[in-house]
Amino acid sequence: MLRKVGENEYQEEHGGDYEDFETGMTIKHWPGRTLSEADNTWLTLLTMNQHPLHFDKAYGAQAEYGRVLVNSSITLALVSGMTVQALSARAVANLGWETVRLKEPLFVGDTLYAISKILAKRPSKSQPNNGIITVETRGIKSTGETVITFERSFMVRRRDYREP
Repeated sequence: MLRKVGENEYQEEHGGDYEDFETGMTIKHWPGRTLSEADNTWLTLLTMNQHPLHFDKAYGAQAEYGRVLVNSSITLALVSGMTVQALSARAVANLGWETVRLKEPLFVGDTLYAISKILAKRPSKSQPNNGIITVETRGIKSTGETVITFERSFMVRRRDYREP
C-alpha cells in the first residue's frame, strides 16, 4: 500500500489502520510459498512434534497418503504469516484464531497461497483508540484445493479516534 506524503512522493506501508478495512473486502496475499523438505523437517523438530508421518519417508510410504505430510502447525503458521504484510503488520495485538479447520493434506513440494476476507470490524471496548478486525483466511494449494481455513482477530489503531 502506498501513502502520499508529499508532491509526487509516496511511502510504502504494510498493514493498515482500522479505517483501511471494510467488511466484505477480499485480499489475495502475495507471494505464495512452495514447501521444501527442509522446511517441514526443521519446523517439525523445532515444535517437538515427533510423529514419524512428518519426517520418516519409510513410515509415510506405509501411511494413508503414501508419503510424508507437512506438519499442520507449519501450515497454520505459514498461512498466518502470509497475511501479515497486508493485514496486521501494524497491529497493536494479535487476539487469536478461531475455527481452525484442516481441509486437505499438504505435502513437500506443494505451493501454498492465502486469501482473506474481512468478516467484521468494531471499535475496541477496552481500548477505544483501537479497533478489532476479524478475518477468515483460506490456505489454498496452487492446484486450487483448500488445505486450511481459520478466523483470526487482531487489534489495530484508529486514525479517527478523538479523546472524549
